[in-house]
Amino acid sequence: MAVIGGGIAGLRIAALRARAGDTVTLWEANGSLGGQLRTVRESGYVIEEGAEGFVASSQAVEALAGELGIGPRIVGQRTPTSFGFDGRALVALAPGEAAQFLGFQVPRRDLGNGIRAFLGGMGEVIEAMVRGLTPHVDLRVGEGVERLSRGGGGWQLTTARGVHAADDVFLATGARAASALLEPELGAPARDLGRAELSSSVTVSLAYDRLAIAHPLDGTGFVVAEDAVEEGLRACTFTSSKLPGRAPPGKALLRAFFRPKDEDIERDDADWSARAERGISRVLSPLARPERTWVARWRAALPLIDAAHRARVAALESALDGSRLVLAGAAFHGSGIDAALCSAERAAAHSA
Repeated sequence: MAVIGGGIAGLRIAALRARAGDTVTLWEANGSLGGQLRTVRESGYVIEEGAEGFVASSQAVEALAGELGIGPRIVGQRTPTSFGFDGRALVALAPGEAAQFLGFQVPRRDLGNGIRAFLGGMGEVIEAMVRGLTPHVDLRVGEGVERLSRGGGGWQLTTARGVHAADDVFLATGARAASALLEPELGAPARDLGRAELSSSVTVSLAYDRLAIAHPLDGTGFVVAEDAVEEGLRACTFTSSKLPGRAPPGKALLRAFFRPKDEDIERDDADWSARAERGISRVLSPLARPERTWVARWRAALPLIDAAHRARVAALESALDGSRLVLAGAAFHGSGIDAALCSAERAAAHSA
């Protein structure tokens, strides 16, 4: 059987199906596994280039961490307090208000409960999953599937290196990639999925000497009111205050969030870093230059899971019924790490 997509959902399916006795090949077009979970560790800093954590109520992540032997590495937020910036001053927000303001797609029951993460960053869970898969799953990293077609009672996967047969396929990619792969076989239902509304993201992590920042950093960070946004800065996380182990002693780590237009996302790192510096200084008072910065870009990576999107996914899954191909992951069944894992586990059981 084949898994297409090496994010957390694809990795979870591969592990579960290999455990059930299947011969599994996983195909990932990019040069690394983990999808939008990517951690950089440098000079005592833990830098998240993607998601910084998972909803605190997640049982799926906790159970997976237990299986992988990294349960004791889970850490929680240090503080629930968050702030809003109205263009003049910071004001404390009610629990969950910051997440609602930023449009985070989490269940209402989870608003205000914060997040959990891993002491060494979210990359820890990916690294542990890959270690567990390596002896049992054929990982084709850097080799993308270019075409899917039905044949021989299953599917034919075409890559740059040849054509491969699979009885069962799990498609754990983004919505547009899935649309492109399935449209030649399924037509309109797959084409409609390609209309999914996606947004891009740029984040800039900035390292400072703690004494260079007068603000007490006594919260998770701040969000910027819509009518006060300048140069696209929507929020800033006080990363080293929010979660333990993110910066060396005596240092502070902040993370600025932008929602760029497509034509802006490829601005160079220096430009994005300068924007982040100006935006943060505007809120926290003028700051010295950061000691270093890290810039991460995600183009068209964040899906809007609304009623229209759910209807498109349902129509495509109806067209796939009985085809031995199953959709899995956050692009189809709900945003976030918890939703991705739950979707993967349902998909893997579907083929059991």
